[in-house]
Amino acid sequence: MRSRFSAFALDRRDYLLASWHPDTRPASIEPHDTTKWVRLEILGHETQGDSDRVHFRATFRDARRWQVLEENSRFVREDGRWYYLDGTPSVTRLKPGRNDPCPCGSQRKFKSCCGR
Repeated sequence: MRSRFSAFALDRRDYLLASWHPDTRPASIEPHDTTKWVRLEILGHETQGDSDRVHFRATFRDARRWQVLEENSRFVREDGRWYYLDGTPSVTRLKPGRNDPCPCGSQRKFKSCCGR
């Protein structure tokens, strides 16, 4: 999961496609030049043999808007490699105030961090 988040953050679409299970993989992934992924929180996971479920929350900035993607993802291990199968995503908009903690997780106030 963390490697896929890093691939999103670094715009490594080749890795995202390679780590996506062939049964559910799209033909391509469109670039999102205005999206900046800033934080990943793993909220829970459950492994049963060669299957895994990961519940995560990812904070990102799309142009000037802050948003959070929360998803329950399914992964499967085949030939020693983990592949992303699918997930149930939910996107919520964040509206941080100037004195609120920064959504990037820096522990600083928004106005002193990403709100500049």
